[in-house]
Amino acid sequence: MAGGHPIKSIPTRGRTLDHAAFVYDLVEPIFMLGKQTQYIQKIISFLEINPRHKVLDLGCGTGVLTRMIGDMLDAQSGGISIGIDAAANMITTAKKKRENQTCRFELAAAEALPYEDGYFDSIVSSLFFHHLPLDLKEKSLAEANRVLKPGGRMVVGDMHSPDSFFGKLVSYVSRYILFQPEIAENIKGILPGLIEKAGFAPPEKAATYFGYISIFTTRKEK
Repeated sequence: MAGGHPIKSIPTRGRTLDHAAFVYDLVEPIFMLGKQTQYIQKIISFLEINPRHKVLDLGCGTGVLTRMIGDMLDAQSGGISIGIDAAANMITTAKKKRENQTCRFELAAAEALPYEDGYFDSIVSSLFFHHLPLDLKEKSLAEANRVLKPGGRMVVGDMHSPDSFFGKLVSYVSRYILFQPEIAENIKGILPGLIEKAGFAPPEKAATYFGYISIFTTRKEK
């Protein structure tokens, strides 16, 4: 709530999941085949977190990843994990369930981040970029580069070129059943090139889950 009124979603051409906020925490573990915690811990392990770091989570949803990062930070040293999402229902749910001294949630679109240049020590994103059309993928990555400190680390986990029968099945079914051409862009393998184009070092594929979700690690070029 803001001023006694419900907050409103940020207008964006990316796909928001306002309608799914109330069931998201129930559905996501099923979607991740019981490996959600393992997947999140793997992502966090690549962030090289220091307790005083400021960390930004792009497309945070209900904030599970954001909070797990926040629990590793120290508020007295300035450590904070900030999750942003354009979907008001996601942010409202995240605030209610997971906000605390080292974990904060803010309504914002990834393509227009409300933070100063070089504010964050690291940036993370999980299963977000396949909801964005190509131009917003580019703008969001450029914004991520802008608000990240030189040499800062970015870790992105998202749909990528499938490398197994199961991965292909899930990827193409998702693309056509959900009428989501944004997924088609990801499964063509464009994400690493877009990351590099935005000013990051060539990303390394650090892990793969289910044959279609890849975790990429990179740094902002100094």
